Amino acid sequence: MSNSMITQLSAVIESKAKDGNTVVELPNDAPFDPVQREWLNGLLTGISTIAAAAQAGPKEKEPGTPLSIFYGSQSGSSEVLSKDLKKFAATQGFDAKIEELDSVDLASMAVLNHVLIICSTFGEGEPPDNAKKFYENLLSNEAPALPATLNFAVCGLGDSSYTYFNKAAEDIYSRMAELGASPCKALLCCDLAFEDDYAEWKGDVFQTEAFVSAAGAAVAGAETNEQYVPAFDKNHPFIANLIQVKGMSGDKSAKCVNHVEISLAGGGVDLDYQAGDVLGVWPLNCPEDVNAILNASPFTGSEIVELKSGPASLRVLLQSKMDIHTVNGKTLEAWGIDATPDDYQVLDVMSDIKPDIDAQTFLNGLRPLQPRLYSIASSPKAHPGEVHLTVGEVRYDLFNKPRKGVASTWLGERLPAGSNVGVYIQSSLHFHIPDNDDAPLIMIGPGTGVAPFRAFLEERETRQAAGPNWLFFGDQHEAEDFLYRDQISKWQEMGVLTKASLAWSRDTAAKVYVQTLIREQNQEFYAWLEQGGYIYICGDASRMAADVDTAIRDVIKEQGNLDDEGVQAYMDKLVAEHRYQRDVY
Repeated sequence: MSNSMITQLSAVIESKAKDGNTVVELPNDAPFDPVQREWLNGLLTGISTIAAAAQAGPKEKEPGTPLSIFYGSQSGSSEVLSKDLKKFAATQGFDAKIEELDSVDLASMAVLNHVLIICSTFGEGEPPDNAKKFYENLLSNEAPALPATLNFAVCGLGDSSYTYFNKAAEDIYSRMAELGASPCKALLCCDLAFEDDYAEWKGDVFQTEAFVSAAGAAVAGAETNEQYVPAFDKNHPFIANLIQVKGMSGDKSAKCVNHVEISLAGGGVDLDYQAGDVLGVWPLNCPEDVNAILNASPFTGSEIVELKSGPASLRVLLQSKMDIHTVNGKTLEAWGIDATPDDYQVLDVMSDIKPDIDAQTFLNGLRPLQPRLYSIASSPKAHPGEVHLTVGEVRYDLFNKPRKGVASTWLGERLPAGSNVGVYIQSSLHFHIPDNDDAPLIMIGPGTGVAPFRAFLEERETRQAAGPNWLFFGDQHEAEDFLYRDQISKWQEMGVLTKASLAWSRDTAAKVYVQTLIREQNQEFYAWLEQGGYIYICGDASRMAADVDTAIRDVIKEQGNLDDEGVQAYMDKLVAEHRYQRDVY
């Protein structure tokens, strides 16, 4: 081919690339036979197509329909599901944005067309801390009307063993509908084993008319720019090893609290955690409890029954897969029982009511066994490759029968050193110490609530943080219940722990609790807040955390000379700045 012909073809390719017509054909007088001509025409057309694409630049992605996903989460499960929902939404033609419920006000929500909400309930029907403001505004008499063009669906996470099961989600769903928004799917109230129900709800939502008719361009395998997702989670735990369990309670203590150390060797970056995160632990039921239930029933334990995962013997499933204590509405329905006395457990039903059921029906009425979440009591900087827990063994009497917690006694008395433990890390939302090492920290955690603050103080020590640290801790008796006494004393001597306020409720005639000391030291407490202090609370939500919250508000009201509205504004500012954080249950 002559140089002049090459020049001509180059000009033709450039011209066709500009006008979008990329088909190139050689001139009739080109010196090629038909086979050569066909091959060259294909080659040159391909070159022309590439040139046209280069000139046009990258093709803009067709936008998906805007979707807002709001979540309220105390332990992190709702946040995890909201991220999964965002990824799925992209494959259904929606461009989703995730926010905490407290980040949205009703006026801004009113202009939205598609909203999905995932919200948990904890304590006595309480919404999560990052949904409380939204919840209160929504339920207030001053809440504005919502337009019918706002299409929404709500998924609730809860625990059916609690009286106010999924109350927060129920209230949000009913109130939004009452205010005029359009529910496109019935409320889903998930129990602890929520995976299957959530997956079905997720798929159904995007098949509703309100979503199908509005869907934009779907993105297969959509990337959502989320952070790295670890390989280990609730459904895919890492098989760790128990290092040791050390009892921390005195011989005369009314409690038995253990320090538990677990090796994460081999887990790598997928088990990285921060001080303030929680550890999910998969336990096994006590063989004695399994035997007691079988002895009270007509079953031997050798019966073959079916789960979704396949067949297995009843005894094996009672030992490792099923919740053998909780009785809920599903249990009663499956077993054909109208009602039971309050607090009845599976053993009580089988012993006293003796339902006429077969082994499969018995299994169908049980909830799946669930992992337990424990506040991590170690800093990864101080204990690389390990995670530590502070676990109080749960023991009590009910209907003249001794009872015990599943995971707490499994870790404390039934699991030998070196045994396998299925675990995973669940990141906390905001329950982490600030990056600012000069910031003052106020940590309030009586009993086993001290766990994350041991981690915080280890972290501050290894980081050589200059900021002051104030710990409020207590229990019944100083001599018997002073957890981590030696380490706390050492931190005081070193200056890592600036101040320790210790409350022993049974050592004096007047019962002294951590909230008592907050009120007694109100001036200094308020001064730390005014200096930019962060408050962290860990422990029982219904009693301790509520009493501590009241005490803090009283201090702010008195020392700040504020009325109730001013106190609320002060607290709102602390929450907005992530300076008031709670790990409560």
